[in-house]
Amino acid sequence: MDDFCYRSTTHNYLDEQMIKAYVIALPVFFAIDMIWLALIARGFYTKHIGYILAPQVNWMAAIVFYLIFVAGLVFFSIMPAFEKGSVWSAIFYGAFFGFVTYSAYDLTNLATVKDWPMIVTIVDLAWGSVLGATVSAATYLILARI
Repeated sequence: MDDFCYRSTTHNYLDEQMIKAYVIALPVFFAIDMIWLALIARGFYTKHIGYILAPQVNWMAAIVFYLIFVAGLVFFSIMPAFEKGSVWSAIFYGAFFGFVTYSAYDLTNLATVKDWPMIVTIVDLAWGSVLGATVSAATYLILARI
């Protein structure tokens, strides 16, 4: 019985931490990605894939992506790092998660979209890795302090 109570208490604590991590990570991710898209990458994407860019962002699709991506970061990167007590794990797991998820999009485009530029794939894979690592580390550091 004592073992059950311990596991139940630990499980509830981790569930609460997971919810906190999601609430922290979502605005961190959004802020960092908006800076990237609005200030840094806009001209790059227009130059290389402007021929297929929509005139307006489909915000519903973007929001759904953000919600899913952040949930993945929390589940596969932030919480495992939190359980280990290691910001370095958050950085590594986050970078790897970002690399894998952005690979799915960019390598599929490279394989299927006519004239998809290799440079876009390379930049996106690097960005996905940096974004995943940064959001995971920032969320971990905030979560560890509250």
